[in-house]
Amino acid sequence: MTIPYYGLQAGDHGGHYESWFVRANHPSRPLAIWIRYTLFRAADERPALGEVWAVYSDGEKGQTTALKEEFPLADCHFGRDGMDICIGDNRLIPGQLTGQLQHRQQHLAWSLDYDEGQAPLLLLPAALYDKRLPKAKSLVSRPGIAVNGTLTLDGETLSLQQWRGSENHNWGSQHTDRYAWGQVAGFDNAPDVFLECATAQVKLGPIHTPKLTVAALRVGDQTLLFNRPLKALAARAHYQPFRWQLNTACGQARLTVHMHSRNDRVAALTYYNPPGGNKICLNSKLAQVTATLRLKGQPDRVLHSAHGGAFEILTDTLPDGMGLQV
Repeated sequence: MTIPYYGLQAGDHGGHYESWFVRANHPSRPLAIWIRYTLFRAADERPALGEVWAVYSDGEKGQTTALKEEFPLADCHFGRDGMDICIGDNRLIPGQLTGQLQHRQQHLAWSLDYDEGQAPLLLLPAALYDKRLPKAKSLVSRPGIAVNGTLTLDGETLSLQQWRGSENHNWGSQHTDRYAWGQVAGFDNAPDVFLECATAQVKLGPIHTPKLTVAALRVGDQTLLFNRPLKALAARAHYQPFRWQLNTACGQARLTVHMHSRNDRVAALTYYNPPGGNKICLNSKLAQVTATLRLKGQPDRVLHSAHGGAFEILTDTLPDGMGLQV
């Protein structure tokens, strides 16, 4: 399987962020892990960094644990021709990630491996990936992976066996001004179906653009892309912490998605923005998702996930009653 590889990389000039992350959910229990390796280079005088993030969500205990460490860029290695990353002692190569984080009084270590999964999935039209705009881009380099290994949180070890997830890559010269992003790596009643979707706005001068909504749905060997520019503009979407509904169409296919999560399943994270300032990412990996696919001449297909959805909102303000975790 050929993995598309894009991005500016560490030696180039100007503000830039680039992240690679692996996420996975237990096949039946409300447990999830998200581990993110990031290169950050500011357009101003802020230091260049490597960042390692982890969020472990335990819906059975009602606990979401978020950790992060930062490292000088001189202590990091980022491969220029593929995913080959070392940040401090934290390592990520295709099919394997190892590392450990200490944040405040908590410690998390991981040793995980995963299979090749499915063919890569591009959420944006392919021609945009080599263009200057949009300034933030993403792809799913390996959808539908099966993750195995161990996590150890504060001395308690958890064995991962065939957790469903994905390997992902995103990058840009600045973060999208506002967005909701979602992903499901296998539904409860359709383990072979993979969904990714986003609703975004960018700021042009003092105003924000209308909402643009794109989605990709892979059903077995078929991939349905809802990402043409005019269709993205015509789609209807509304989101707020922590609920999202979108309705989009392309050709003879129509897709409706509902996502929601709870406060105790959300981590509030600080994302440095290359041009300056910070964004807040409200990060949930245990969202409930219902997606309905309508194809002309066929019965509606309704897909359910009780707690297997990734659901993020990027914003400038924290919801009432929430505090930043990292």
